[in-house]
Amino acid sequence: MVHDAHRHIGVLPAYPFYGGPPVNPDTTARATVKQLIADLDAEGTERALVIPNYGVPDPAIAFSFNELAIEAAQTDDRIRAGLWVSPRPEDEQRTTQALKLAGERGVKALKLSFLLGGRPTDPACRPHLDRIFAVAARHGLVVHVHTSPGAASDIDEVGHLVDWYADQVPVHLVHFGGGMSGHIKLAGSRFFDWITAGKHVYTDLSWAIGFTPRWLVREIERRGIGHDRVLFASDQPWGDFTGEYARLAEATGGGELGDLVFKDTFAALYD
Repeated sequence: MVHDAHRHIGVLPAYPFYGGPPVNPDTTARATVKQLIADLDAEGTERALVIPNYGVPDPAIAFSFNELAIEAAQTDDRIRAGLWVSPRPEDEQRTTQALKLAGERGVKALKLSFLLGGRPTDPACRPHLDRIFAVAARHGLVVHVHTSPGAASDIDEVGHLVDWYADQVPVHLVHFGGGMSGHIKLAGSRFFDWITAGKHVYTDLSWAIGFTPRWLVREIERRGIGHDRVLFASDQPWGDFTGEYARLAEATGGGELGDLVFKDTFAALYD
């Protein structure tokens, strides 16, 4: 039995990514709560944080799945909801509506991604970031932020959110940097520096390059900190539950760290 700290709900329209024909790469996307629950049952997933699906360059689609995520959380007590929000000025009205749902039963997180525009250091985004994190603090929510190397999602950019807000609000760095440069920056020092500085920073290893889970576990054991800051996440339908579970189970080797990664840290944040 595992607790999954990051997966999605909602089916996206086909899109012509990278100049090709319209495609649906997220082949296991789920349109209904019933389908999602069937997946949890098949996997043996005991708890899950469910976030709107996104990926096509139209933020309105991601926002449209917020109520579906809440429906899932209010249908089955195993499920917690994350709401899609955006610091882009263009999304101000939709974010205002999303933040009105922050106090709904079952809502435990807010999700940011700069893949659809905006930048942490863009002065036009900062007032909206302040508002998002203020709502998270008021309702006791975790803020999830997508990370991937380069551009606005690079840890050099997203890390500012940890510096500015993680004294008061837990920040979950999704994908642990998302690739080689991000992994090395975080595991090499930055993740542990933030923990030592008292920042409420968390991460998951979905999408992580093969060496990373083993290296991060070794650094946790060597430094004696970070045991309670790493969560299992499948990132379904963009990730693969079976593969993500196997890699992280092998790296943690069971025992106390495995219990924390697969269950206890999720329970501390969301239960």
